[in-house]
Amino acid sequence: MSMRNFVFLASVIAVGCLAAISSGSTVTASPSFPTPPPLPAQRPFSENLFGTQISDPYRYFENVKDPVVAQFFKDQNAYARDVLSRLDGPRQRLFERIRALDNAGSSVSSVQRDGSYYFYEKLNPGDNTPKLYVRNVDGGAERVLVDPQALATAGKHFTINYYLPSLDGSRVAYGVSEGGSEAAVIHVVETATGQTLPDAIDRAYYIGVTSWLPDGRSFYYVRFPKLQPGEPETDKETRPVAYLHVLGRDPDRDVPVFGYNVNSKVHFETTDFPIVVYSPVSDYRLGVIAHGVKNEVTVYATRDDVQNADVAWKPVATVDDDVTGYDYKGSTIYFISHKDAPTFKVVATSLDAPNLASAQTVVAPGRAVVENIGVASDGLYVLARDGGFGRIARVVLNESGAAGASTTVRLPFQGSINTIVTDPRDPGVTFGLTGWTHSLLIYAADANGRVSDTHLKELAKVDTSPYTSSEVLARSQDGTMVPLSVIYRKGLRLDGSHPAYLQGYGAYGIVINPSFSATRVAWLERGGVFAVCHPRGGGWFGEGWHQAGMIATKPHTWEDFVACGRYLIARKYTSPAHLAGEGTSAGGITIGRAITTQPHLFAAALDVVGVSNALRSEFTPNGPPNIPEFGSVTTEAGFKALYAMATYQHVVNGTAYPAVMLITGFNDPRVSSWELAKLTARLQQATTSGRPILLRVDYDAGHGFLAASRTQSEQLLTDEYAFLLWQCGDPAFRGIATRIFPQHMASR
Repeated sequence: MSMRNFVFLASVIAVGCLAAISSGSTVTASPSFPTPPPLPAQRPFSENLFGTQISDPYRYFENVKDPVVAQFFKDQNAYARDVLSRLDGPRQRLFERIRALDNAGSSVSSVQRDGSYYFYEKLNPGDNTPKLYVRNVDGGAERVLVDPQALATAGKHFTINYYLPSLDGSRVAYGVSEGGSEAAVIHVVETATGQTLPDAIDRAYYIGVTSWLPDGRSFYYVRFPKLQPGEPETDKETRPVAYLHVLGRDPDRDVPVFGYNVNSKVHFETTDFPIVVYSPVSDYRLGVIAHGVKNEVTVYATRDDVQNADVAWKPVATVDDDVTGYDYKGSTIYFISHKDAPTFKVVATSLDAPNLASAQTVVAPGRAVVENIGVASDGLYVLARDGGFGRIARVVLNESGAAGASTTVRLPFQGSINTIVTDPRDPGVTFGLTGWTHSLLIYAADANGRVSDTHLKELAKVDTSPYTSSEVLARSQDGTMVPLSVIYRKGLRLDGSHPAYLQGYGAYGIVINPSFSATRVAWLERGGVFAVCHPRGGGWFGEGWHQAGMIATKPHTWEDFVACGRYLIARKYTSPAHLAGEGTSAGGITIGRAITTQPHLFAAALDVVGVSNALRSEFTPNGPPNIPEFGSVTTEAGFKALYAMATYQHVVNGTAYPAVMLITGFNDPRVSSWELAKLTARLQQATTSGRPILLRVDYDAGHGFLAASRTQSEQLLTDEYAFLLWQCGDPAFRGIATRIFPQHMASR
């Protein structure tokens, strides 16, 4: 098994597809639109932070239990859905098309291999949520192990957050949560029978189970303490502890083995996350500390019984060693590190006498960015990315774990690789290969480098031949060349008339790798352009690219995004009247600051579960772990950085803002819904463009699980596409007025 890089962020999931239809150019009679609900009264509030006077008239929105605030959410959601419903025929046809595309094939994710089994999550046509499946590695029929749909009740949906099979594959521990909340409860299922055992462990957010022990009856997991009366909400996701659970035992009697206040010799901050790792090919156990959302980890090792409170944890890597990934065999540990290596390198040291200063270089830094490693019985597999294209190398390891020669796995086609899966007891590697216009397939490479299709997933039933993609560079404000992926229909006439959907993220060193989405065809087939900006703050060019867009350098992120928009306009893919921007989660900073610095550049924007009030994010349950990425208002430098990225603070009355739809899941544990509510109120108060400012709320959804079911996902994507196509002048929406927001609203 490869050691996972554990992060606190939701991943971005794309869905799947069919053949094309014409968008049509029928002129639709403009419906009458409802009047926006009146805004609640402002409550004057100001504070002076490091000499800057901060006005926050909607500070009270942060108490979502306030009856006035609760009513604001309900009224705004009703208004948003009423406006969208008036798009009527074009929107309904779009929904039917998206549903057909989404059900044209199965999607597969989270593939793992343990023992003689493949485990994976799969969403088949007609299913509403992904189910957990198992199949023999050698083939045969697949079986359903966990069906969250069976837990669903009226108006409530359940989602698998994570899972981990035992070493022999006989059992699987998995976390499931309600309504996208990510408040996961761990359960265990028997692989042979599908029977769920009585064990249930709550407060196991995010990654939950980290390792099984070889007895198949016990595992390490992470649990957060119960919030006590009077403790602030910001303590909810602090002080986690790793425990050892034995099947059948009351979880409240489980033994703490690593974490906050567990071992006096290992220091934990309240936001540090403990991970205990067991490997079947080593006598060592690892104790890994993830520091909030920081990518760099601290690593300890021991041969002792970790149930002993005084266990001697040996320091192996500190946060200053810039280690972001790891795996190990015997007494040798392999690290991914960006120490003096902006594109990362792989080094090895002994767990008996660790010394990273004299570590062996296994893979030297180069043009390609090293992304993941995994130990197999035939060597160390290394995943790297050169631009948007993945590559896998196998490094031979001797019995002691020392690295030898390297060979490259020949891939079936040039594409991106989302992950690699290895088992240290078995040879070979399993990986997923995809691209902007190529459906994901799951392959396995054996010890001789032979690659075969696992048939865990079939090609999407869609003709991708009409579409192509280009990887280009846009010049940013300071002259830096920014990568931009552009996907469009072949032969598209570049005359500036096409709706363009520009997506950007730019945080945590995360990369939006090329990946196929069947439902994206609903945008492309009507002549739309889909583009992905890879701004600083992300990891397209490695850690240096990440650090060039965080805290004090964060403005580079939205400047890069704006530069990509200008590129699309200059090359006639689109024009300001047809350009839409979108940012999700931390990408809310990207789109929010793009439209507040350059409102004339965009016709419309989507702010999806986005960070919108950065000066106040720190005071939410998920705020403290994010301080390493964005900064803290408790320091002058941190305040200045956060103020620069706070969209809410940069909304100016009397400005003609583009149409904006803000989207939140009310159960969001990462970006509190009130951030988007406050920005909604300010934009509605300030704008003079007449274009709508909508707040769409889903009370049965969260953050990474914003769409907790397929139905929710299809409805959400329909609303997003319909809103943008309407505002960007798509022919199907011709005749429907785009400026529906009363001009007098700005004076309220």
